[in-house]
Amino acid sequence: MPAIKIQTQGMHSCRRPKMQFLEIFTRSLIILCIALAIILSSISVCDGHWLFANAKVFGLWHFCIMEQHGVPNCTTDLNVASIDGLQVGLIFSRTAVSFGVVAAVFGLELLIVSQVCEDPHSRKKWSFGSQLVLLSFALSATGMLSFVIWLWNQVSFMGFTLTYWCQFTAVFLFFLNGISGLHIHSLMQLPIVHPGNM
Repeated sequence: MPAIKIQTQGMHSCRRPKMQFLEIFTRSLIILCIALAIILSSISVCDGHWLFANAKVFGLWHFCIMEQHGVPNCTTDLNVASIDGLQVGLIFSRTAVSFGVVAAVFGLELLIVSQVCEDPHSRKKWSFGSQLVLLSFALSATGMLSFVIWLWNQVSFMGFTLTYWCQFTAVFLFFLNGISGLHIHSLMQLPIVHPGNM
């Protein structure tokens, strides 16, 4: 009997404590917001038309000149814009934001798996997934900033298109939810103090 009792106590001590409703809700909200950010960023990157200035549209993939009746004449040769280094600069920008989306997708996958499959490594998966989301924030923000820097002389607040603001929103969500995910992980690392042990 003592051996069975000790074994039973050991099994109970190895079980993962059940998550409270608030924690489940917070983690689910983080996952939902990251998924929304990925959708916004994907739309923004695929469209790529980020800036309208002087009847010209500057994008990650195309450069367009608005002709009569508002018909755009687009080309993938960014040297037509006659801006030194623009071709190389936008290659860097679109590479950074594209890898940002990829990092966010893998981060989201780890976050979901950590909640669906409860095992001893769930917390590590959650932490690593949150770190990938923060990496996505860094890559996406770098791509956006480099785009603005290369086109600084053309930039105006009203010239940014809706897809650019979609990317801006996605970057903000990546940062907010990546930080929140790591904060929740740090809280779960704190020792649990039972009233009987105080």
